[in-house]
Amino acid sequence: MQANIVTLARIVLVLITVWLFTLGFHYKLTATILTIIVMYMDALDGYMARKLGISSDFGALLDIAGDRIVENAYWIFFAWLGIFSFWVPLIVVTRGFLTDLIRSSAFADGQTPFGEKTHLRSKIARFVCASRFSRGLYGGAKVAAFVWLGIYLTIQSGITRYGWGIPESYMRTGFITGMTLVYITVVMCLVRGIPVIWESRNLLLARKYTWKAPF
Repeated sequence: MQANIVTLARIVLVLITVWLFTLGFHYKLTATILTIIVMYMDALDGYMARKLGISSDFGALLDIAGDRIVENAYWIFFAWLGIFSFWVPLIVVTRGFLTDLIRSSAFADGQTPFGEKTHLRSKIARFVCASRFSRGLYGGAKVAAFVWLGIYLTIQSGITRYGWGIPESYMRTGFITGMTLVYITVVMCLVRGIPVIWESRNLLLARKYTWKAPF
């Protein structure tokens, strides 16, 4: 229960955070700090569930749903600001819908995304998609990308409001660094999604769907 509360709190906090990014310098600075907290809470809820022995199948799905809302909120927001192309959130969101569809189908058959009842069978797929190392590495990449972009926006606001004399070349380097982190994270997102789709192809093909006309 406590871990689920952390997940729900993280969802509310990310909505507040992206709103603060639309305001002035001090609000952007606060939003950048809150971004670190929001991303830390991603690890906290899982740790609490394991430490307190309160992990559950539903909790695992709620954690994934929380992850989707948090990361999509940042991807869509930064694209809305024009920092990068709309293709970035489109790719991430599409990958998320596909993998979550598969996980929902597996959940209906009593399988979970992670743990002993995972629907992933091969060792490679489990390592790439479900291992703590892989999840931690991907989480770290998201933290680096989102926090760096937050710092970049904060510095931009500082230049506009306080006239900070930061050379354009420095800002350009900072922007390129941010974009590098973004694209590394997107590539990792795709790499972690491919094994889920490939290993579950039989699950999707074997499931029978019925369709009824709405009239």
